[in-house]
Amino acid sequence: MFDKIKQDIKCVKDRDPAARSSIEVLLLYPGFKAVRMYRKAHWLHNKKMFFLARYISQRTAKKTGIEIHPGAKIGDRLFIDHGTGVVIGETAEIGHDVTIYQGVTLGGTGKDTGKRHPTIGNNVMIGSGAKVLGPFKVGDNSKIASGAVVLEEIPPNCTAVGVPARVVIMDGEKVDYLDQVNMPDPIMREFEQLQKRIEALESKLREE
Repeated sequence: MFDKIKQDIKCVKDRDPAARSSIEVLLLYPGFKAVRMYRKAHWLHNKKMFFLARYISQRTAKKTGIEIHPGAKIGDRLFIDHGTGVVIGETAEIGHDVTIYQGVTLGGTGKDTGKRHPTIGNNVMIGSGAKVLGPFKVGDNSKIASGAVVLEEIPPNCTAVGVPARVVIMDGEKVDYLDQVNMPDPIMREFEQLQKRIEALESKLREE
């Protein structure tokens, strides 16, 4: 437990230039407090002490403005910056070294049962006011822009923006989007490639 606390304090100091000392983070940062109390509530939840787990999470939500369901699964070094209005649902899963800003929702659409909330990969950044809704994955090292509404899977190493969100950068390169009407037919492209190969072979045969 103490190792987790030290890790959580260090990740805040590493990612927030305004954090001056460990004691400041420990006593004054609502995101740090919310994560620390979540870990207690999650332990109780895993022991099937559901009422007590929810009691802790709801008291924490009142004090910090950050609501994390005790059933959520959260990895190491989660940094919730500012934090007001953050909501993390029961079946959400968050990897290691994730950064979440204020107003973020990791929620459901109301259409799914069982796994209802998103899975967030490692080293993901989710900007303020973003909504990630549904039981899909946001890949490792991806970034979700402020105000984006993500309704489908985001691959690793991507940046997604907009409502609904779309990938604009993948593996460091800008993505050019095609409209649905003019989207090329992959089967026709294969036929075109075959036709070119046939023409090249015929040309060689004529030369011989």
